[in-house]
Amino acid sequence: MNTKFRSLTTVLTTTIGLVTAGAALAFEPGNTECIAPSGAGGGWDMTCRLVGKAMQDQKLIPGAMQVTNKAGAGGGAAFAEVVNKRGADNNLIVAASSSTATRLAQGAYTGSDYTMVRWLGSIGTDYGVIGVAPDSPIKTLPELLAKVKADPASVVFAGGSAVGGWDHLKVLIAAKKAGIGSLRTVKYVAFDGGAEAITQLMAGKVNAFTGDASEAKGFVDAGKMRVLAVLAPDRLDGDFAKFPTAKEQGLDVIGANWRGFYVPGKMSDDAYAFWAKQLNTVTASKEWKATAAKNGMEPLNLSGAKFSEFVKHDIDQIQSISREIGIIK
Repeated sequence: MNTKFRSLTTVLTTTIGLVTAGAALAFEPGNTECIAPSGAGGGWDMTCRLVGKAMQDQKLIPGAMQVTNKAGAGGGAAFAEVVNKRGADNNLIVAASSSTATRLAQGAYTGSDYTMVRWLGSIGTDYGVIGVAPDSPIKTLPELLAKVKADPASVVFAGGSAVGGWDHLKVLIAAKKAGIGSLRTVKYVAFDGGAEAITQLMAGKVNAFTGDASEAKGFVDAGKMRVLAVLAPDRLDGDFAKFPTAKEQGLDVIGANWRGFYVPGKMSDDAYAFWAKQLNTVTASKEWKATAAKNGMEPLNLSGAKFSEFVKHDIDQIQSISREIGIIK
């Protein structure tokens, strides 16, 4: 072979090889990390650890994922850390939930908004429920809200989040759909967790409960609470399948305490695509479905642009209601 021709062939072969390798290895994860914006044992911590283990078990990442607990300001400390110090970290994902959206919507993360990060995807959701005591004469959600509309003082809701928190907002979303003009007239009392709120319901101190299906399940099974409506697009599986959705009763209300992730705002497109793909692989697996069911999560598998749109809608809705009740201006 002509030396000049052989040299050209070598150059072309080498170049093609490098291009192919570059395309195949557009992003290769290194030391992966998940920030849980809370102490150990909370929902955000659970989100990081369950997904990290699933990715490791399915060999979707090299080795184990480091979980870093960074509590503070209801998730604000972690958000500030990512935005200000780790904005281009391609190996980092951060646990998020409806609580994250609520705090962003209400301006609780000073100087920050949801556009400063990229929203990666969801792994599941715990749908809301509205319930009453077993002996309550109220049989449906529209009947309960009609009573509120006619005489706001006659119905007191109880939940495990603060005033303006997610349990409170779920009721207000339903009230708005029911045509209740002033959401400030809806009475809500906050307790330290759903269990205490249900105890107050059983004692007759309040008239209705607002919370999540997972925290209500034990009380429902024990016959200590009756569910009027599940705030899900369709009926839940298993023990909750017998309970109607709000939508079935003419109120198109979804109260989803979703769990998922955001990533640094300047993460590369290749890295973002990698993490979205790995997350989709996890949530589609039979192993994950069993894990989610065990931990009380219903399927909500959104990623990329669809998840970003979902979060924006969530934030817009929370902002609107928060303004109506005076939480924000």
